[in-house]
Amino acid sequence: MSDKYVIGVDSGSQSTKVFIFNQKGEVICSVSQGLNPMMARKAGYVEHPDDDLWDSLKIVFPKVMKEFKGDVKDIVGLGLCSIRCCRVFMKKDGTLAAPVMSWMDVRSYAKFEDNSEIGYTCPTSGYLTHRLTGEFKDTAANAFQWQFPVDMDTWDWSKDEEYFKGFNIPKEKLLELQMPGTILGHITEEVAKETGLPAGLPVVATANDKAVEALGCGLIEPNVGLISLGTYIASMVCGSKNEPAPSNFFTNLSCIPNEYLYESNGVRRGMWLISWYKSIIGEEYAARAKSAGYCVEDYLEKEAVNVPAGCDGLLTIPDWLAPADKLYKKGVILGFDERHTRGHIYRSLLEGIALTLKNHYDAMTCELGIKPEKIIISGGGSNSDLYMQIFADIYGVKTVRNKVNGSAALGSAICVAVATGLYKDFDEAVNNMVKQKDEFIPNEDNHKIYNKINSQAYRDIPKLMEETLKTVYDACN
Repeated sequence: MSDKYVIGVDSGSQSTKVFIFNQKGEVICSVSQGLNPMMARKAGYVEHPDDDLWDSLKIVFPKVMKEFKGDVKDIVGLGLCSIRCCRVFMKKDGTLAAPVMSWMDVRSYAKFEDNSEIGYTCPTSGYLTHRLTGEFKDTAANAFQWQFPVDMDTWDWSKDEEYFKGFNIPKEKLLELQMPGTILGHITEEVAKETGLPAGLPVVATANDKAVEALGCGLIEPNVGLISLGTYIASMVCGSKNEPAPSNFFTNLSCIPNEYLYESNGVRRGMWLISWYKSIIGEEYAARAKSAGYCVEDYLEKEAVNVPAGCDGLLTIPDWLAPADKLYKKGVILGFDERHTRGHIYRSLLEGIALTLKNHYDAMTCELGIKPEKIIISGGGSNSDLYMQIFADIYGVKTVRNKVNGSAALGSAICVAVATGLYKDFDEAVNNMVKQKDEFIPNEDNHKIYNKINSQAYRDIPKLMEETLKTVYDACN
């Protein structure tokens, strides 16, 4: 029997990636396209310019179809994963009524303000589904409880009238919801002409981007944790029931119907910190890295790998993006002395993200009463052996990474494999399509150093700095 192929789409905050996989989860080809810089017309507004999310898809689809050398008839479907917590306003014809609001936009979480121009409001997944299929449908697992009146137990719009009214969204302006792993619609003739995709190709519901990523990483067992290294960094474990009012995590709808993910507090603009550091380190250093045959990150890692755990006392608090209700919060690097180099700063950024997340992760797992035996690391940062080891040393458990790093795209492909009958269920699909690459064992000496730094100093720094940061913010604004 010939291979069957599935298309997995990962529409993110900074880029759009499209992969074609075979039924074994092996990458056949892939193409990515960077998005344009976000717009910020005023404080708190963060928007995607023009029709950037859709336009980027129109660029990558023809390219990936050109790279694909198999029989197009053997492509069985397309899974669409897109950024969560964004807000889209569509006109009645499905075109944009306003720029797409990023998850970083304060208006994404505000009560809906109706006007006649708006025909529908939805997440990005609903908008892109409509552009591909003409249907006004969306996955239930990308409707978040703080944006839309979704019932987390039934995975549908709430039937509680008072709760529903609290969002101020007319029912007719919401899309029809479907479960992950079901067919939302099919590629239209018009889209086929624009993109090179086969007309009539099924478009399959996935979930919110973190849940799709979790599925693509193989997070289906309760004794395993996941760290997702992206623009927003979070840790997750899976579960089987809705926890409505936890203290140290929130409940997210899984990419597997009627299953749940528990997600810790995270780090905003997490791996963006590395992009920031690269941008200020200077053209001369970048040129030197290039002449030595390295990208900037790998060149910095060469310096950082020889820096001891704890960076000789250099500590970073990675608050480079303040939440809307605490605008005084700022990133902090403290503890400089004459020993510190570029490598120290680079490693301190990595350690600061990992330590911050470890404290959130511990709060979540303690509340749940679980102690995962290993942690999967996903995202671009997992390509770094240094960072994989830092996570193992800080958490004190084995860390693993998978062969396919584009786990959101692979999670989308797994949904297609289930929806089209390539596999009978999600467990079978994950077992056949997700494969581990390697693992990292904790260095016990480093683990002791990190534990001491965290318990005796690092964990308390944000509270100790709070009044100072408020004073400085008030003085400067």
